[in-house]
Amino acid sequence: MLPNSLFFLFFFLFLPLVACTSVPPPDLAPMSPDENATEFIRARCVLTRYPDLCFTSLSSYASAVRRSPVQLARLATNVTLTRLRALRAHVSALRRAGAGAAGREAAALRDCAEQLGDAADQVGRTAAELRGLEALVGMEVAWRVSNAQTWMSAALTNEDTCSDGFREMGGGGTSSIRTDVCRRVGRVIQYTSNALALVNSLVNGG
Repeated sequence: MLPNSLFFLFFFLFLPLVACTSVPPPDLAPMSPDENATEFIRARCVLTRYPDLCFTSLSSYASAVRRSPVQLARLATNVTLTRLRALRAHVSALRRAGAGAAGREAAALRDCAEQLGDAADQVGRTAAELRGLEALVGMEVAWRVSNAQTWMSAALTNEDTCSDGFREMGGGGTSSIRTDVCRRVGRVIQYTSNALALVNSLVNGG
């Protein structure tokens, strides 16, 4: 049996080794792949004009993003496209129901439906330009991203034009319809703006 003095010396020499090999506390444990991707999305969304909307609309797709700026931009584009198509369907339904059947409001609904249709087509073209982008190199990447920027910018212009058509009516028309459409278009504009910012970041070093 070891003398007491040797026992205590052995104990105090060995104790730091035990402490050094202990399991780290939970807050220092490595993040899972999905948690890493979620934090990646949060960081990228800071580049957008509406970062909270960006994060809430995209964070649930973390497993598909895999910390890829291209995948994130493409996902934001597809989310925007879904929103745009739903909005166009809503405006078209208002037209079919005869809402704002007279005068300038009817014309504004007609023009808005057309502009939203054009915007949806342009956002779809953006998504197509981003498809498979990670497998490309050099000038082909720059060319495809430039096309995507052009299409997404054009979509944003069409959405703004839709809103302008209702704002230019002044006090005419059915206020509830004008308010409803402008509010919904304004929200889609935010999605489109965020998607454009994420596309821009592919070439702006973001």
